Amino acid sequence: MAGEVRVSAGVLLDGGSEWELVELGLDEPRAHEVRISFRAAGLCHSDHHVTRRDFPTRLPIVGGHEGAGVVEAVGPHVARVRPGDRVLCSYIPACGVCRPCSTGHENVCVKGGNAMTGAAEDGTFRFHLGGTDLGGFCGLGTFAQQAVVSEWACLPLPDDVPFEVGALLGCGVPTGWGSAVRAAEVRAGDVVVVVGVGGVGINAVQGARFAGARHVIAVDPVEFKRSTALRFGATAAHPRLADVADAVAGITGGRMADHVILTPGALDEDMIATSLAVVGRGGRVVVTANGRSAEKALSFAARDVVSHQREVRGALFGNCNPLADIPLLIELYRDGALRLDELVSRRYRLDQLNEAYRDMVDGHNIRGVVLHDATEGGAAQRPPGVSER
Repeated sequence: MAGEVRVSAGVLLDGGSEWELVELGLDEPRAHEVRISFRAAGLCHSDHHVTRRDFPTRLPIVGGHEGAGVVEAVGPHVARVRPGDRVLCSYIPACGVCRPCSTGHENVCVKGGNAMTGAAEDGTFRFHLGGTDLGGFCGLGTFAQQAVVSEWACLPLPDDVPFEVGALLGCGVPTGWGSAVRAAEVRAGDVVVVVGVGGVGINAVQGARFAGARHVIAVDPVEFKRSTALRFGATAAHPRLADVADAVAGITGGRMADHVILTPGALDEDMIATSLAVVGRGGRVVVTANGRSAEKALSFAARDVVSHQREVRGALFGNCNPLADIPLLIELYRDGALRLDELVSRRYRLDQLNEAYRDMVDGHNIRGVVLHDATEGGAAQRPPGVSER
């Protein structure tokens, strides 16, 4: 097809359960669209949910919703970026002018309505496999070497910020950090429990400490993640949420926690009920993790929230505003107040996607990263202490 670019991409085919490396055709960008050559892509748990059919995703689909790279071409009317710009992609686009954006809720921008299909704003698709159209997950598809995305999903990536750090700034970092700072609204002296300290939860730990929490208790069944959380600012770590109530009662004199932030790989009904027993009067439970779309994970007696005025609050993108909060997070990283380089446990090639997700499920990684360009970090690396299979 005239004007079509050929790219390799990690694709979930209809009926498949693992990512397959496929060559696709990619259209040139149309109005308000940008073609990006990705240098790095983050391996977020949400893409694993796609392979498990936990989300109602249109298949086939190109995976990946954390990415950073270089603008190769722009379509008509693009004003936000130019060819040659280093950019990171926010998986939630932010146009800045729709009603949600203009009222301080960029995380629910109307431009993000096609996340589960990957279609462009006009309802058409830019990836093609023969006669089959494909979308990119969350409108991105960062498991492809190149993708055409909305200009509203692009933010500048300064020259001194590595591509792999930029990729994580598109989802995992603001989602976790914002879950503590923006959604939970942690204040100085608070007691915070973070359940699940992988690629999102570890940043909730960082956010809670940055906001001044006196105690940050990490909960995760994986010892590697608990020990990592302690290095990132947690004051204590436990393997099970059910065991936390007594510890919280002890350090608070029975007042209990101010906040529980739920960032596990998958949410279940018991977590909500147990979390409500861990927070005290006026306490808040922030739900950042996703359950399976066909299951009801939020079920509790009214008295559990009415009594003592407890609150259960959902958080998308950590309630962050991409255009304001991502530049702030970059400044905190530069100042040494936010540890981002240390989040990357291992780097992978694009043809190692399934191995990477096995490592994630097995608890070996805080966050894995795919490097599309071997010059951006070299060969795949396994974290210390983890043996080859």
